[in-house]
Amino acid sequence: MKNKTLLLKDRGPIRWTVLILLSLMMFFAYMFVDVLSPLQSLLESGKGWSPENYGTFASSEYFLNVFALFLIFAGVILDKIGVRSTALLSGGLMVIGASIKYFAVSPAFAGTEIELWLNSWWTSFPASAKLASFGFMIFGCGVEMAGITVSKGIVKWFRGKEMALAMGIEMAIARLGVFAVFRISPRVADAFGDVSAPVLMVLILLLIGLLCFSVYFFFDKKLEKQLGERGDEPEEPFKLSDIGILFTSKTFLIVSGLCVLYYSAIFPFQKYAANMLECRLGISNTEASDIFSFFPIGAMVLTPLLGGFLDKKGKGATMLMIGAILMISCHLIFALTPAALFTKGVAYTAIVILGVSFSLVPAALWPSVPKLVENRYLGSAYSVVFWIQNIGLMAFPMLIGWSLAVTNKDVANPLQYDYTVPMLIFASLGVLAFFLAIWLKSEDKKKGYGLELPNIQN
Repeated sequence: MKNKTLLLKDRGPIRWTVLILLSLMMFFAYMFVDVLSPLQSLLESGKGWSPENYGTFASSEYFLNVFALFLIFAGVILDKIGVRSTALLSGGLMVIGASIKYFAVSPAFAGTEIELWLNSWWTSFPASAKLASFGFMIFGCGVEMAGITVSKGIVKWFRGKEMALAMGIEMAIARLGVFAVFRISPRVADAFGDVSAPVLMVLILLLIGLLCFSVYFFFDKKLEKQLGERGDEPEEPFKLSDIGILFTSKTFLIVSGLCVLYYSAIFPFQKYAANMLECRLGISNTEASDIFSFFPIGAMVLTPLLGGFLDKKGKGATMLMIGAILMISCHLIFALTPAALFTKGVAYTAIVILGVSFSLVPAALWPSVPKLVENRYLGSAYSVVFWIQNIGLMAFPMLIGWSLAVTNKDVANPLQYDYTVPMLIFASLGVLAFFLAIWLKSEDKKKGYGLELPNIQN
């Protein structure tokens, strides 16, 4: 190969450096998503939030993405202006939203004119929860836009190479953020005596992540210059009508349905997991958070390995089925194990099972999308999947908060909730995801999308 034809993405060290730059921002973003998740009981006792308030707040991250169709527009923007510009835009939105959320839960917010005005309407929803939800909405636009941008960026730099491995490593780094925040957040809040302290800490990390996106901008710009007008990757220009093609593709909709069911049993669960463990085991907030922090570790270790397996051996559709079975098992353990038998060992076992599940499904799910759609609307394809996923991620925290309140009407102490019904709801989502995975494998066998085939092209 002549030097003039050697692209940046063909040089391994640069390709992997780009992956790290993209992954670091997602690491910090995942930290911010769950920075208050270990502190549910403190928000209820210290800020006056109810289970319904907390559920609505947890759902607010996805509100604009779903009802304002922001994720659909994000995909169109991504396909129109490219990965690097969209990355900077998404990073800026995350920082703005995170700043608002921090102010809402900080001591500086108390007694302000904004608090007085927010308390003057919808009185059952505290002012701090209202403003925190608004900030979370803006942050949610940024983080979901970043998610589809990073996915397309990895495809751009790793197509025909170690794509599933690269996506697995990115997801592993992001999940390390979940581990870190469940470990750090309760301790920082305890050390400073306020729930806003860990929020400020992660806000600063988001600014560092924005700097990483800025460095990536220049790498991507140089690659684009080398490609010229994408001379080595000729493609038709994106058209808005292409979105209609996605909504009429049965296989694409099956993948989207599987995605929304699976992730709705994971991310909303993360919002309640620490409090659930506090209630079931009668332990402290910090200890409960420590137990759950092991959830992403299994996924973090296994996802890159499974991504490498998919690159070389395939079997993506089969892995989706196994992942759904493991997820069902985890939630049923939490729901049905009698109190006398529910020990820390049982809790750790269920968490590990869920971690393995969370490595199988995403490792197989995201690399399958480029096999189902044309490259010119790949960004929009990811945005549609994320949009459908966001419907579930918005609905289920509210549903869980409502079911928690309804089944614990006479319970005033947030450390004594009964989580049986919420956990059965999560398990039912896994059952539906399993049947969709079977359907997907059947469609792949009929139409030959290559979901069971390796990603690396020899």
